[in-house]
Formats: sequence, C-alpha cells, structure tokens
Amino acid sequence: MLVGSALIAVLASPALAQTAPASDAPATKPAADTGATTPAAAPDDQGAGIGDIVVTATRRETNLQKTPISISVLNSQGITDRHVLSLFNLADGSIPSLRIATFEARQSALTIGIRGIVPYDQNQTARDAGVGVYIDGVALNKTQGLNAALFDIERIEVLKGPQGTLFGRNTEGGALSLVTKAPTGVFDGRMTAGVGNYGSHNADLHVDLPAFYNISLKFDGVYQHQDATVKDPLAGSVGWNYYDRKGGRAAARWQPVDGLTADFAYDYAKDDNTPQYSQLVSYNPNGYNVGTYGGATGTTLQFNGTNCNVAVPATGGVSNPCIAPKAPLVGVHSDRQSVADVGVPQQVSTDITHGFSANLKYKLAPWIELRSITAWRGVSTDQWDNSGGPERVTYAPNATFSRYSLSFLRQHQFSQEFQAVGSIPQFDYVVGAYYYTEDASEYAATPTTNTWNADGTAYTIRSPIVSGAITSANSGYQPGYQFITRDSQASDHNYSVFGNLTYTPAGLDIVHLTAGGRYTKDKRHGTLSIVNGDTTPNNAINGVFSFSNEVNRFDPMLNLAVDATRDIHLYAKYATGFRAGGANDRSQSFNAFGPESVKSYEIGAKMDFWNHRARLNLAGYIMDRSNTQFDFDLYDTATGSPTINSHIEQTQNAGNSKIRGIEADLTVKPFPQLTLTGSYAYTYWKAPSAVNSITGGLPQQLYIVYTPTNAASGSIDYVTPVHIGDASVRLHLDGNYASSQYSFQLEPTKTDASFVMNGRLALADISVTDHNKVTVSVWARNLLDTTYIYRRSAANSSPTYNYNGTTLVSTSYSGILGDYANYNPPRTWGLELSAKF
Repeated sequence: MLVGSALIAVLASPALAQTAPASDAPATKPAADTGATTPAAAPDDQGAGIGDIVVTATRRETNLQKTPISISVLNSQGITDRHVLSLFNLADGSIPSLRIATFEARQSALTIGIRGIVPYDQNQTARDAGVGVYIDGVALNKTQGLNAALFDIERIEVLKGPQGTLFGRNTEGGALSLVTKAPTGVFDGRMTAGVGNYGSHNADLHVDLPAFYNISLKFDGVYQHQDATVKDPLAGSVGWNYYDRKGGRAAARWQPVDGLTADFAYDYAKDDNTPQYSQLVSYNPNGYNVGTYGGATGTTLQFNGTNCNVAVPATGGVSNPCIAPKAPLVGVHSDRQSVADVGVPQQVSTDITHGFSANLKYKLAPWIELRSITAWRGVSTDQWDNSGGPERVTYAPNATFSRYSLSFLRQHQFSQEFQAVGSIPQFDYVVGAYYYTEDASEYAATPTTNTWNADGTAYTIRSPIVSGAITSANSGYQPGYQFITRDSQASDHNYSVFGNLTYTPAGLDIVHLTAGGRYTKDKRHGTLSIVNGDTTPNNAINGVFSFSNEVNRFDPMLNLAVDATRDIHLYAKYATGFRAGGANDRSQSFNAFGPESVKSYEIGAKMDFWNHRARLNLAGYIMDRSNTQFDFDLYDTATGSPTINSHIEQTQNAGNSKIRGIEADLTVKPFPQLTLTGSYAYTYWKAPSAVNSITGGLPQQLYIVYTPTNAASGSIDYVTPVHIGDASVRLHLDGNYASSQYSFQLEPTKTDASFVMNGRLALADISVTDHNKVTVSVWARNLLDTTYIYRRSAANSSPTYNYNGTTLVSTSYSGILGDYANYNPPRTWGLELSAKF
C-alpha cells in the first residue's frame, strides 16, 4: 500500500488539526471533525473547548466548520484506540456512512461503499469502484490489496457524496483518503510490540532522521500476524481468518529553496491471508422431502422408492421432487464455528502491493502555488479461497465437493496530476489536469478438492496434480493442472481537466459561492480469451471476445455557503459524479456496459455551541443514480456456448436508483478530560427491477448490499494525569451499531443486525529518561464477543428455476442444502508496549 508524503496532506486530505493533543498515538494528531469518531483534545487557547481543524478538502487550507462539505475523520489516536491494523477493521462501522466488507469471504479484496454507493462485484480486470480510495492523494483502482497493513497513518478521512470535481471518476459515492505522516527533519523514533490471543503478535518501527542538506528521511516497518480463528482439520492447511502482513516504506522530503518542497516515497507490502469461513446455518429450511440414495448403483436419489426429480419437459418442472440428504459429517451451526466439520486444502492468498510517488509544490508567487503528483503502483494477487467446503454443495456418494476459488491478478498503474492553487481578491481558485493509465490481467480456476466416500461418513483429498486431459471434471489445483474458467486483460486511459472557483462578494464576506467542474475522457478496452476452458470462445473476433468503451462527460458542482453566525455555517450543494464503464469478465461474452452517474443535492449545517464545548454537524442529501450497472443472473441455453446449461453473470446499464439520507455527528467535551462523540446515518434506497436487454426474460430485482437503514457509532474518551512526569491514564470505549442489510445483489435475504464494542486502557507517556517515554496498554476488539452474520445467502435453500427468456426450461432441486453464512471475527485482545526515543 502506497505510503506517500506530507505534500498530499495539502493536496487531498480532508482534515488536519491546527494543534496536536497530548497522546500516546505514534503520529501527529489532528482533531476530528464533528463526524470524527475520535476527536482530539482542544488547544490550550480554547481551554476545555473543541479545537479548530484545518482541512483541505477543497485543495486549500480552510476551517472545517466553514468548509461546505460533509467529512468524517479517524485520527491517529482513534486508529490506535481501536487497534485498527487494516481497513477491514473498520467493517464494524466506526464511521457509520462508511461501509466495508470482504468481497465474497476473502480478506484479499474489500468492498467499500459510502452513502449507499456500494458495488457488489468490482473484483475484476475491467470494472471500477463507486468510491475512490486514495493513499496520499494517489487513486487506487482495484479492490485487491486494499487490506494490506496500514503504515504510519496520520488520519483516515471520509469525504461523503460525489467528489467528481476535484477527485475525478469513480467517486460517485465519495472518497476514502488515507494520509500518512511525513518526514519531519527532526530525529525521532517510535516502536510498538504486542501480543494477543489467537497467536497474534505485531510490531512496527518508525524512524525520522535529522535533516541534512535540506533533505529529511523517514523509514517505517510493519509486521502483523494472527493465527486462524477457525481451524482446519486437514493437517498442513492454514485455517480461516488468518493473516500475516509485513511491509516497509521509505520517504524523503527535499526543500532546496524557499517555497519548493519535493516529497518522494516508496513502499512495499506483502499480505498473506485466508478467507472468512463459510458455514451452514440451516438445512432444508423450507421443509422439502428428503430423499435417500439407492438404485442399482446406490447413487440414484429416491423418495418412497421412486426416483426423485424426474424432468417433465412440458412444464419445465419435475415429478417426485426431493432433496439430497445431508452428509453425516456436515453439521448445522447457528453460532460461529471454531473448527470446521470437514478438512479441506486451504493455503494462504498472497497480495503484494508496491509503488513510488513524487510530489512537488512550488510557491511561484503569493497568489499562486504549482503542484505535481506523479505515481506508479503495482498489485499482484494470488487468491486461494476454499472457504465453503461441503457447506455450499449437496452431498452425493463418491462425488467431489469443496470449490477452490483461484484467481491470479496482476495490475499496474501510472498517474500524473498537475494543479495550480491560489487566491486573488474575492476569488479562490483551483485548476488542474490529470492523466491515469492502467493495465490489468487475471485468470481464474475453480477445481474441487475433496471426494466423499459411498455413505458420506468419510472423504479423501483429491490430488492437486491430474493425469490425462485437463477438463472441468478432471482438473487439479496446482498451477499447470488447472482448468481455466476465465482469462481476461483490460487497459484503461483517463484524461481530465478540472477547476473550482469560489467567489466572496466585497462587503458581504459571509456568503461564498463556489462553481466547479471536471471534463473527463475515459477509454477502456480488453479481451476475454478463455471461457470455461474454451480458448476460442468467439471465432468471429480472432478467437476471443473483446470490448471497448469510451465516455466523454462533464461533471459540475455548485455550492452556496453562508456564515449565519460566527459559530453556525450553512451550505447547499449540487454535484455529480460517475463510475466508469467496463465489461464483466464473469460473463459469457465480455460485452461492454457504459458508466453510471449520480446527481446529488445536499444541505448541511455545522454548528459550535456551549462555548465550543459542543459541536453538531447535520447533513441531508438526495442522490439519483442513472444507468445503474446491473449484474444479471442468466441461465445459458445457447447451443455451442462454452457456458451452456450453467448460470453466468451479465452486466448492463438498467434503470435508476434513488438514495436518500440524513447524517448527524455530535462531539461534546463537558470538561477537559472527557470527550463524547456520537454519529448517526440513516439511508433509504430504492434500486431498479430490470429485464436483460440481450436475452429478455423475467424481471430481476437489484438489492444494494452492505447498506443498513440505520447505523450509529459512539465513543467515550477519558484522559487524566497521574502526576508522574507527563504520564496519564487513557480510557477509550466505542460502540458501533448497524441494522440488518442485504449482502447479495440478487437475493432478498438479510444479514443480522450488529453491535460491536472496542476498548483500550493505557498508561501513557511514562518517562524513562528525559527524552524516552513508554506506554503500556491493553486492547480488545469486539469486546463483548458479539456474534452476528455479516454475509448470508439463501441461494441453496430453494429450487432453481431456469428460464430461457420467459420460458421455464427446468426446475432443479439438486442444489438445495440450506443457508450458508459468514460470521464476524470473534473477540481479539492483546497487550502492547510502545516506546518513543
């Protein structure tokens, strides 16, 4: 994960405190805004009050409370208090408007959403996100690798609503910005080491060197490890919810002359991980007849002595419907498992991220500063996901089971951005140009790894190496013996120019009118060269499927802000954004689909009261999404198709979505030692029901995933000195709630509601020498050991009706088993020792 420089704190970071509070967190501590989950202590000149915060969401430094945009910030102290080691740790809802979940069950890829813009499946070569993720101002365009270890993060910032003017495409829901701590030029060293349950241990080291010849250097190293929380009975396999992360970063700041700052950074991170475990939470919930295996070979499913599920072609149905029995070794578990019922091969997935950035800024004159951001990044992911075992397929004698989902993705990107930022009387301006290019390739395979014996009381492990022809029925999972289900590559080129202009009338300095816009040209093309092992899936186009997609569009923004009083600031904002088009490489044909776009209308108020001891920010918004990118589930009946008689995914632009919401963020500091925060987000959405334009058929309903109607977060922070030098006791507790939500885009099944608490108790800044201080702490995530399902599917609980257009082709009971689900991680806790030297 790229860990850049302090330049981007000016270019793209939403919040930067004016003063740093006393704290045991390793990085500079900005105060949080009203949407922040961990507000910082107040500066001395405000006594017990909440301090002002300088933000740069508009690419210039402004007071957060006077900045007409909804922002939440998790500062370095909050990251420490919650023991946030990676972005997945924010899946508990610490920032209610920000939703984070695994893609499928995999820790190797994350789904990130803001304000109901949550794409279900962007884990592909030619698809993009609806929320932009930035590391020091550099956009990351793939979900793979986003769960790598966080380096020396100064703050995590959430910009809510479309950011299409200043942050570009793929920010229709907002932007998630990670800002790292820059070199200081003053010698400083910090290190942390800790141990915890599930064999966890972590360590990090950060060293700032004294400046020499106007050059400042900083080095960071991170290591994080946790054993599996669900054990695998198969000897030699890793288990589930395991991770081992390590990485390093070097940063340099060069200031050769007044007004010129050049920041350079290089990082490398490796993340070995396994997915969350998928377990069976119900069997035959709809009460269908359960058959037994018999007949001459003992493999024919029968009920009352008659063969089950005999096709009736005239109706597409079956006679004597029944489902398969459950294998004796497979259990139904209504609580989180600690050991799987059946052992399966499970090795680690490996994500490698690395990159280089160069950030320059030069104060050319008092009224203009020139800036440049140059970045190169690469991602490499080897995915090994065997999370389902026998929990997602029905039992049959001597049949194979346990789908090993393998994916091998390589991506690299280059971006260049230029900006000119300045002010002249009555006007503030930002203008710039941006270029981005990306190449990505991926191939995938889904072999099965286990075989049942005749009665389901035992099983064997299939060899990863097979002999003879490699087919869908005869494939291994070792590279070179895999049956390739898809192989695609895609390239992307993006060009844009943008600008914002804020006008403050002379003699009326309480009114600020901002107009902005970005013109974007986006071109993407690619090929799908293998579909289900067929290397010539479409001979009419050089043996492969290909697509191309181009869009030219303009995204405007208008904002009217009024300083009603010194402490009350109101705004009304109109903005648009879009998510780029592409193609679905899980489809049969790699057809291109176009961009989807959002129009957003927002009003907000930012208020300080009680002599700056309380702060309340409110926002209400309406978002209308056009040309929603809709993933259809299709049953392929085309003669000669490589995916005939199987379900495939087909994406097109279909229908409009409506999203409405209210957000409230409150910070109260009744006395200097105590800070209380509360945040709430209400989200209403309505997604389209549509018919596939290519094949026709019945309407399918789209559900927006990981978007609870109600979400809330609150925290208590208490700090008191112990009169031993500068030492203090710090207590942090936070609680995070989310109502039930959908986790599959085409299923009406909901997850559980959730409530998760985290806590930390620290004796901070114990003086060892005049310059050395030590902090001792105990922390816990999911303090109450709450158990809830965050991802649930009922796809295997009812018959499958296969339609060719509107005609029912067949009805299948053969896949009925029960609901499968993923549970949240269990309680984890540990001890840490931190030192400053």
